[in-house]
This record gives sequence, C-alpha cells and structure tokens, in this order.
Amino acid sequence: MSLQLSALEVLNTLAFLLCVTFCAYVIGIMVIFLRPRTASDGDPSSYTWHLLVPCRDEATVVVETVRALRRTFPEATVWCVDDASTDGTGELLDQLAADPRIRVVHRRLPEARQGKGAALNAGWRAIRSATPADADRDRIIVGVVDADSRLDPRCLAALAGRRYFGRSGVSAIQIEVRMLNCGRTRSRVARRPWSQLLIRLQDMEFRGPIAAMQELRRHTGSVGMGGNGQFTRLAMLDRIADRHGTPWHGALLEDFELGLHVLLVGGRTEYCPETWVAQEALTKLRRLVRQRTRWAQGSMQCARYTWAVLTSRHIRNTGAAEIAYFLAAPWTQLVGTLVYLGCFAVLGYYVGQAPDSLAGWWRHGGWGVVPLIVVFGILPFATWGLIYRHRCDRSLSIPAALGLGLGHWLNSYVQCVAVWWAFFRLVGARSDWHKTARSRDAVRAALTRRVAPPHH
Repeated sequence: MSLQLSALEVLNTLAFLLCVTFCAYVIGIMVIFLRPRTASDGDPSSYTWHLLVPCRDEATVVVETVRALRRTFPEATVWCVDDASTDGTGELLDQLAADPRIRVVHRRLPEARQGKGAALNAGWRAIRSATPADADRDRIIVGVVDADSRLDPRCLAALAGRRYFGRSGVSAIQIEVRMLNCGRTRSRVARRPWSQLLIRLQDMEFRGPIAAMQELRRHTGSVGMGGNGQFTRLAMLDRIADRHGTPWHGALLEDFELGLHVLLVGGRTEYCPETWVAQEALTKLRRLVRQRTRWAQGSMQCARYTWAVLTSRHIRNTGAAEIAYFLAAPWTQLVGTLVYLGCFAVLGYYVGQAPDSLAGWWRHGGWGVVPLIVVFGILPFATWGLIYRHRCDRSLSIPAALGLGLGHWLNSYVQCVAVWWAFFRLVGARSDWHKTARSRDAVRAALTRRVAPPHH
C-alpha cells in the first residue's frame, strides 16, 4: 500500500511541476505580448535586397508569388532555387527569368532534393557570386520567402527601421507569420467548415502563442528564425559559412538552427511584428500532424547545440535559459505524456474502486479534479482565443473566440502525437522528409486525372 501511495505521490508531483512550469511560461509570454509597441519605418533604398524562394514542385503557386514580389518590391532581386522539380516548376521559372531581376538557380540530382537547407545554401552561393567583392555585405539583406507566400508591401521599409537593420548590431530578423487563406478564399477545400477551423487555428497560433514567444525572446536575446519571412545580412551568412562551411545545415528545423548559429558567432537576432508574411495554411489534419512532427524532430536534432548555447560567451544567461527550455520542450512533452497518462490511469483505478463507481467517486470529492484540469489544462490554451480576437480580429464574437481557444486546446494534442512520431523517427535514424503538399496540388492532381486520356 505504501508503495502504491509513493508511486501516486511521484506521479502527482511530476504532473504538478510540469503544469506549474508551463502555466508560468504561458502567463509570462502573455504579459509581455500584450504590451503595446511600435517602431518607425526606415529607408529600404539604403540596402540591397535579395529575396530567396526555394522551389520544389511548386508549379501551382510559384508564378503568382514571384510576380507579386516583383510588383511589390521592384528594388529587390528575386532568386528562385529550383530543387529538381518534376512538375514543370523549372520551366515556369525560366520563363519568368526574362525579367533581369528574377534569377533562377537549377539544382540537379543527385545533389538536389537534400532538404530546404541545401537549397537555400545553393541560393546563397549564387547571391555571393553575383555580389561585387568591394560591396558592403552588411547592407546586403537576404530574405527567405516560401513559394506560396505574400509579403506585406511595407515589409522592407519596416525592416530598414532604426530598431531593426537600422541598428548595426542586428544581424537577422524574423517577421510575423500569418495565414494567407484565412477568411474568404477561392479554394473549395479551404471553404469547408473543418478546413476553415484548421486555418483559423493556425493563424491564431502564429499570431498568438508563437508571436508571444518571440516577444519574450526579444527580451532574453534569443529570437528564433522561422522557415518563412527570415531576413539576414549577407555578411552574417558569410561569417557562419566561414566557420561551418555553409549558413544552413542539416536539421529538419534548419531555420531555427540558422538562428542558433547567428547567436553563437556573436550576432543578434530580432523579431519584427510591425510587418508580416502570409503563407498558405494546411487544410487537412494529417498534413498538420506531419508538419508538427517535422518541427518536433528538428527541435530534437538541435538539442545537440544545448551545451554550446549554455557555455557561449555571446549569449546572455536569460537567452541561454530560454533556448534550453525550447530545446527541452519535446523531451518534456514525451515525459509529460507518460506522466499524465499514468495519472489518468490511477484516477481510473480509484473511480473503479469507489462505491457506486463514478457517481460515488464524484459525491466523495472527485469533482475537485475538474477545476484543476480547467485551470492547468484548458485555460492556458483557451485564453489565446480572446487574445487573438483582441489583437487580430475584432469581427470575431466572444463566443466564437472562446470556441477557437478551446479548439487550440484540443489542437495541442496534435503536438503529443507529433512528438512521439518524431521520437520514433529519430530512434530509427530517419531524417528524410517530403515537402508539405499545397492544397492546390491536390486540386491540380484531380484535374489532371479527370482530363487524362483512357489507357487502351
């Protein structure tokens, strides 16, 4: 009996510590996130801008994206890296390259299709080769834009501001990410209620919790780079390459890995919420789980940098602690899943042993578990619905915002599935990955099948 009590106490203590730590973190980022802040624009003509667009089978979206970039930012050069596409992407890009401000880098097998980081490195080499030797590389900015994205028209002006690249110490900047297909959309798939809910949840996640994490990191000096909407001085990319061979490396979270390298070589990263990049949201749960699995596995791969971060003379203690917390998150989620399942198993045992089973357990004080689940399990997620309404979309009713917050809580269980899938992939030494399919790819494939001639 004492052994059973001891095991129960250990489980309860672990569950309590995990809950308190998580809630304290959430409250901390909420407080910082809700503080108002503004920054003045700068002069983008003071810099040379290169927009790097990695393309692997992006025929359904890339033409619109590249044309929008050229139309909105005529002063920028757009570099498209065709990563051995098989759907005609390369041919479409070659047609666009009649514009001298659009450059195409073709990668061929077997070197191609080695991950997004390798494609970005190819683009960086092309930009570096085209840059005069006497150019001021601190004033040459390389931005990464996904092939399905749109940039805020005032993006370059915001980045040129005194708080950002106008400050000489800032080496790399991540801008806010939004969902392109949130709200009205031409896609029949995205108009379905379930798809619209997934799109809204992703928009809320990027503009709520993820943006809040980045605001916290601004104060700790540990802003992380994202895969879309990251901008880095060419001088910093060269500096990382001088030390490590290339700017981007092999982790599935190559964007966050780049940010770590910026910090480790003495650079400074910043987050700019005054401007944004909008990307296509995922409209199917399975694709969302695959995406989050890639993120979790990439974070697990980056755990190898923990010691370097903790001992770096360039990263202050608060920043090192925040990065270590982020890198430990998938591992604590693994432990937390087991702990919480253990607690529910013990709870189920006591419910079964109580007189009149569930009803008797409830009458004898079992109801006291419910407030704990609400406070520690649901509220840290559900509150983001109201914050999202306050900060991003006042057209949402309060009940709709609360419902979105509850959806965010349920969506958190996707991460539990993803982290275990990532763990088993890591144990199996699997680092291969197929790119996330666009919703328009499925429509195009269906149309192709419909018009294909019959086989005889």
